[in-house]
Amino acid sequence: MRSAWSLWPSLACAQNIGLVDRSSLRRLRSSLVRLAKPQRHNQPQPTDTTSADPKQQENHRVVASSHDIYELHTSSPGSPLFQPSGTHIVQKLQAFLRAQYPTYGFQEVLTPTIYKKSLWETSGHWNNYKDDMFAVTGRSAQGGHDPEREIGENEEYGLKPMNCPGHCLLFKSQKRSYKDLPIRYADFSPLHRNELSGALSGLTRLRRFHQDDGHIFCRPSQVKDEISRTLDFVRLVYQTFDMEDYRFRLGTRPEQHIGSVDDWDKAEARLKSALQESQQYFDINPGDGAFYGPKIDIILTDADGKDHQTATIQLDFQLPKRFGLAYDVPGPKQEQRIMPGSTQDTASVESETPVLIHRAILGSLERFLALLIESEAGKWPFWMNPNQLIILTVGKDASVRQRAEEMAKQLASPDSRPGAQALSARNFMVDCDNTDQSLAKKIFNARRRGYSFYAVVGKRNLVQAAEKQTLDLSLNVHPKQQDVQQAIEAFLDLSTSPSSTMRQASHTTLNSTAKGLTIRQCQDLMKDLEKRYL
Repeated sequence: MRSAWSLWPSLACAQNIGLVDRSSLRRLRSSLVRLAKPQRHNQPQPTDTTSADPKQQENHRVVASSHDIYELHTSSPGSPLFQPSGTHIVQKLQAFLRAQYPTYGFQEVLTPTIYKKSLWETSGHWNNYKDDMFAVTGRSAQGGHDPEREIGENEEYGLKPMNCPGHCLLFKSQKRSYKDLPIRYADFSPLHRNELSGALSGLTRLRRFHQDDGHIFCRPSQVKDEISRTLDFVRLVYQTFDMEDYRFRLGTRPEQHIGSVDDWDKAEARLKSALQESQQYFDINPGDGAFYGPKIDIILTDADGKDHQTATIQLDFQLPKRFGLAYDVPGPKQEQRIMPGSTQDTASVESETPVLIHRAILGSLERFLALLIESEAGKWPFWMNPNQLIILTVGKDASVRQRAEEMAKQLASPDSRPGAQALSARNFMVDCDNTDQSLAKKIFNARRRGYSFYAVVGKRNLVQAAEKQTLDLSLNVHPKQQDVQQAIEAFLDLSTSPSSTMRQASHTTLNSTAKGLTIRQCQDLMKDLEKRYL
């Protein structure tokens, strides 16, 4: 797949100098997508998926249904109800991003879901985005102004489709200096967009969704570095999820927009320059920018060959002006010296207007999850798997079943202590199957449900004292099985070395099975694997 796409920049250059026409290039890209798809979707499918159509088996709605990820109900179209398994995965996506935020300088904030119409008029959403918003009528709303009430108390409200106005209010809440910039806010608040019912599709097109939204308030001289850092952030995240077959698309000024053409031209030039300097090929999609500024979209393709926007980077000169945002500068013409060509007379100006960069790395978490479901085909990486380990008992001995339940609790909470648990305490998703079914049937079910590991416990595992009792750990089929297997072997080699503080145990690794592991070894192995994002 990567070797095919490595030809793309050269072909794009040929198109730019007229050797290849655009329609031919578009057909070639479609062919590359089709050729690449078998390599991307080559994971084994769940055995309980009955569709004979391979594309249908890959579809996220089919896979999610067989693994109890989410439900959709007619009482709230386009608003998924996540099962515990799906909720676990979404929370892991959020936790992963939160772990990266300190590196990239983001601070997480919480903002309201509903704002008055007057705020949306200030931002420009009411005039340019109203058809895609949910209007809400407040108590006793009459549309006029009652002098005995607070201004705007009886006006219409709107559910937020975006977080940017709220973040502008946060920026404006304090006096800002040029030394404070850039200021970077991150927000996972749910968003609502009034999509047409016919456009709703699984998790890829919703009316209520969560976005890893972020806004960067910066000086004009900082725009280039901030966009470059954001592109690096995108690259890091998509490499981690092994979803590097994305494309860039530059959306330019739409017919309905706010701000001057000159501002738009400057913003488009900066985004284009950032892509060129990062050596990224990109398509230009005329008129696809947001109403307030141009944007860079990251495009992924689903199992049906349909393109979806995930990450986005948008450059905005308009909202800071409309909200009257400002920061103090140290002296006359400071920004004019930094930004040659500026026509603004700063001789007597004590403040400047910041530039706003909108950014989302995963974009809609639900949409990214849909693409991830198809990519992983229900076989999740260990660190985000809602089914990490299951203990399978052998026989009907009551003591074996009781001890298996105790082992499951120990493995699920390796850092457990009496009383309130520490914020840093690790917890794993561990189950126990002590039913009367045969071991072969239990193993089949564990594999079908996508457990990363299953452990077998029988009488022979309980012959010693509790702290020395062992179990046999088997690795389930996994897209990255080779990497995981190597990590397990390296861990076990280390854990049984003379310098290790862990208990000694005799174990053998054969056909992805580690035999004779103590509870402590299993706990430390899971902790080690979780850190690796394998």
